[in-house]
Amino acid sequence: MARTLHDPWTLGPLTIPNRVVLAPLAGIGNWFVRLQAKRYGAGLAVSEMVSSFAIHYGNEKTMTELLRIHPSERDFAGPISIQLFGHDPDVMRSAAAVVAERGADIIDLNMGCPVPKVMKTGAGAAMLKDPDAAVAVARAAAEGSGLPVTVKLRASNKLGQMEGVDVAKRLVEEAGVAGITFHPRSAAVRHKGVPDYDLAARLVDELPVPVIVSGGMAGAEHIRWVFEHTGCEAVMLARGALGNPWLFAQVLGERTGEPTREEIVREWEWVLDRAVEHLGEDRAARYLRKFHPWYVERLNAGREVQDLLQRAETIAEQRAVIRSQPTQNPVLSSAAA
Repeated sequence: MARTLHDPWTLGPLTIPNRVVLAPLAGIGNWFVRLQAKRYGAGLAVSEMVSSFAIHYGNEKTMTELLRIHPSERDFAGPISIQLFGHDPDVMRSAAAVVAERGADIIDLNMGCPVPKVMKTGAGAAMLKDPDAAVAVARAAAEGSGLPVTVKLRASNKLGQMEGVDVAKRLVEEAGVAGITFHPRSAAVRHKGVPDYDLAARLVDELPVPVIVSGGMAGAEHIRWVFEHTGCEAVMLARGALGNPWLFAQVLGERTGEPTREEIVREWEWVLDRAVEHLGEDRAARYLRKFHPWYVERLNAGREVQDLLQRAETIAEQRAVIRSQPTQNPVLSSAAA
């Protein structure tokens, strides 16, 4: 029988209920963003990347906020994956043990982040330059946690190279990682350019563990094409899912149309409620300023609404702006994944 995105698959000893995954979104992928993705069909949602050093040294914000796993996340099928980054095996071993104690089911390691402030520490995509260190860190994460370990990495650091393929193979063969998430672009281009899905297909063929493909997917039809073309185990949705959880249902074929304005406003308010639950009203009002642009764009609401939301100092003021938006007509815009 032909594979479908609805099919369950295995990652080490775990069963993932379908083949659509939420990416680890830096600075964004907290518990309610993961919960939102699962509400709309994601079979797996990965947390934002968390510093192994911050966990090891007990940073208060990291321990109380970034590592928070909400009980509601357990209401949906599928394991919980927490992404860590860092270059030191001993620190990673310690941090992974804490994450396991907190209730994670999977440790995901970031070896693909192209942001300079991460790379200059020797973490993220910088690990592609030091395969021995990458293997040591992945092995330490497994030793510390006792959980399946996955690694998210890029094709290379520079255009025209593909050292990520070799690092992926070593991670599987020498560190025993349970799966690889592959973004087939170089770190140098970040999110620009066309991903090399042929290279991703090659990696799928050559690795004995599941490969998840991420990067550059635009809309449900293209995401399904990437799934078929690469033969990957699952597809990972990233920026295209920001303010657009309906994309998960569209990719799975569970809805065909775009959300109505009423649906968007209702979901937007759900996000406000969860942010308040997470951070309290004062901090949530500031934190949500990075969320509002996605929903403004979905509504085609324009710069004036955006400016009002960015100036609003309280949740009540933000909610008043949101509730002032007309909700009669369907919205037809969509975004890239």
